[in-house]
Amino acid sequence: MDYKALAQQTAQEILGYYQDTSGRKVVKTSKKITVSSKTSKKFHGNLYRVEGIIPESTSKLSDFLYKPENRVTWDKSLKMYSMVQKIDLDTFICHTITQSFAVGSISPRDFIDLVYLKHCEGNMDIISSTSVDFPAYPPSSNYIRGCNHACGYMCSPLQENPAYSKLVMFVQTEMRGKLAPSIIEATMPSNLVSFLLNVKDGVEHKIPSGRGCHHNGHSS
Repeated sequence: MDYKALAQQTAQEILGYYQDTSGRKVVKTSKKITVSSKTSKKFHGNLYRVEGIIPESTSKLSDFLYKPENRVTWDKSLKMYSMVQKIDLDTFICHTITQSFAVGSISPRDFIDLVYLKHCEGNMDIISSTSVDFPAYPPSSNYIRGCNHACGYMCSPLQENPAYSKLVMFVQTEMRGKLAPSIIEATMPSNLVSFLLNVKDGVEHKIPSGRGCHHNGHSS
């Protein structure tokens, strides 16, 4: 598989989601974070858009969100986040295991995702992610293998204060298993607000990187 081409294609999809504001319904607002949704064209579920302001410059925020060694320090939804293959300086494949959530009604999932950082004009960065097949990490009986259809972040300087960033996140996760869609729709907005609050908290406290991360050392 041409992972680099797929990564670039996914980044373009995220840019398209960012530019298309039609047909969205606001499903939650809390602590200056807005979550909206529209029907996904990728699967039988929703494409969520989450927006908030982060007190950090765009370059530092992108670095914070992209690097695997940073992710495990602030993302409380994860049990494990491991880089399994580095494609190049701005592209890698990771294996993720989530915590259970919705008070245990949604069991842990695992994902194999292709992650890519793209720098754009106007100091805007795209961090895209999409699930891929990776033969070295086939699905196991321990976890249900979920699928992230084109997901990602758009980071851009806040016009009135470039030391801060506008962060827009897109999520369209297919949990799989025997979950009723109503459970996901009822719990996802609150989980997405919590996720962005974790980003903000992690940035503000500048948690040291490197704790708890695994790098399994496969490289192309």
